Amino acid sequence: MSATRIAALVLATLATGLIAGVFYAYAISVMPALGRTDDRTIVDVMQKINVVIINPWFMLGFIGTIGFTALAAALHLGREQRTTLVVIGIALVLNVIAFAVTSGLNVPLNDQLMAAGDPDRIADLAKVRADFESSWVAWNIVRAILHTLAFLVLCGALFLAGVQHGRSERVAAQSVATGPAFGAQQNYTSPTGPQYGVPQQSSQQHRP
Repeated sequence: MSATRIAALVLATLATGLIAGVFYAYAISVMPALGRTDDRTIVDVMQKINVVIINPWFMLGFIGTIGFTALAAALHLGREQRTTLVVIGIALVLNVIAFAVTSGLNVPLNDQLMAAGDPDRIADLAKVRADFESSWVAWNIVRAILHTLAFLVLCGALFLAGVQHGRSERVAAQSVATGPAFGAQQNYTSPTGPQYGVPQQSSQQHRP
């Protein structure tokens, strides 16, 4: 069970870190670069990105930010893992909020941009860009920050889980090393009986 808990926590941390990295890359490079292009270019490029980004690798990480984190939380239920569970719970809340920002704000803006149609046939590219760019960029920064915070929190949870695992291993080792031996010493009595020889004091007969 300990290995399963750690594996789920590692997957949650990895998924969250990867998605945070994707949105971070948008925030510091992709969108600033597109911000320097003309209206047609940004509309065309973002429409193409919206198509290619829906792929199994992205979706695995994106859904995994919640799925793997929730699984890790479920596997850490119990009094012994309570501290780690609380930390994972904080990360889960952050990931859920970030997921909601993407689904409820960025995705509708993407759909709106796609609905504008072929850039060569859009009558007012400047308006389409204005309705999309500033809001999308702002909400992307928000979700990037949320996922990054969740990633850092999950790193902390991994540390706590490692400490807890090490403590449990030491307790188990001490129990194995001292438990049976101590019990044997407490219950030890000198062997008696014919096969061991009769103690000298009791073998002497008293004569009148």
